[in-house]
Amino acid sequence: MTTLDSPNCFADLAQGDRAHLTRVGVSLGAEGLAMDLPDGDRIVWAWEQLRALRDQADRDGLVVAVAKDPLRRLYLKDDRVIADLKARALHLSRRDRLIPLRKIAAWAAGAVASVAAIIFFLVPIMAAQLAALLPPEGEKALGDATFEQIRTALSETGFDGTRICDAPDGVAAMQAMYDRLDPSDDLPYEVKIHILDHDMVNAFALPGGRLVFFRGLLEEAENAEEVAAVLAHEIGHVVNRDPTRDALRSAGSLGVLGLLFGDFAGGTIALFLANQLINASYSQAAEAAADDYAHELLEKSNLSPHALGSFFDRLKAEHGDAEGIIAHFASHPQMADRIAAAQAAVDPDRAYGKVLDQTQWHALKAVCASGSARQSDEAIPEKKNWP
Repeated sequence: MTTLDSPNCFADLAQGDRAHLTRVGVSLGAEGLAMDLPDGDRIVWAWEQLRALRDQADRDGLVVAVAKDPLRRLYLKDDRVIADLKARALHLSRRDRLIPLRKIAAWAAGAVASVAAIIFFLVPIMAAQLAALLPPEGEKALGDATFEQIRTALSETGFDGTRICDAPDGVAAMQAMYDRLDPSDDLPYEVKIHILDHDMVNAFALPGGRLVFFRGLLEEAENAEEVAAVLAHEIGHVVNRDPTRDALRSAGSLGVLGLLFGDFAGGTIALFLANQLINASYSQAAEAAADDYAHELLEKSNLSPHALGSFFDRLKAEHGDAEGIIAHFASHPQMADRIAAAQAAVDPDRAYGKVLDQTQWHALKAVCASGSARQSDEAIPEKKNWP
């Protein structure tokens, strides 16, 4: 056993390969910091290799380690020795990169790719599976809650148009239009139609069979057949459960992002979901399928599919590609392709009928007339397909 010099102080050494601390004698010499172990061995850390560890809970002492070996560390408490050590160890505050920068960059790229795969691949697949498994009662509850959340969120942002229009003659006209289309054999649940008193040219579907129209769409339409064509398109989304799939996908993506960047629940999520569902940016396949369903439903009802294409064509010419309903309906398939598909679905040898007479059409356009809009769903007469 070697003879030990008198230590400057005693300290605790964590050697990295065991859980307990070892009491060692510490000496500061010319060659570096020397630690004398109980078994007589001596460990010397050269001055240029000493590094102070940051963010220690105990601020009364100093924790030092040797460069590129942070698992072995020495816990010093003696103020005099600490001061002497700081004066000798000139590289105490240096930070050594234990992992090459290129490897860190590769890990970061892998992490970003993983998150992207979850959001753009895994979440949509899971949303599609859950949409198919979710019972109709669950979808209706989701749609009811989402409808009120959207109205509340829009109201809080100064969106003047959360009132529901229910002028009796207008309600009856919309009901007559729905009855003419008669999609009941295709639906997984009953449809409920709402008209909100706002001049936005838009319509969208919510989970559970809720369809929302804005007054602006009724005013923009040149005839009842164009409104019926939009109604048929939105019914197509309900039949295919696209709103439920989209809501689940948005919620899943928000959950993943919330785990990564912190909880941003509350108003931000409400506004995000409101925007997502109002704009209803479904996939290209979902939009094309809803169009195809609308063409078939209109044909079955002896209404011309051309009404869907003419509505798109006129609104595109008037408002461009990124406003109102154009932003909604032009989200994926090219507008020109959708207009062409509607025209191609027309039977040139068929004499199509009208969905409403002039009196009904005028009543539908006036459904939001002054004094006819209400603020809530409460105490409403029981009407088929109306809240």
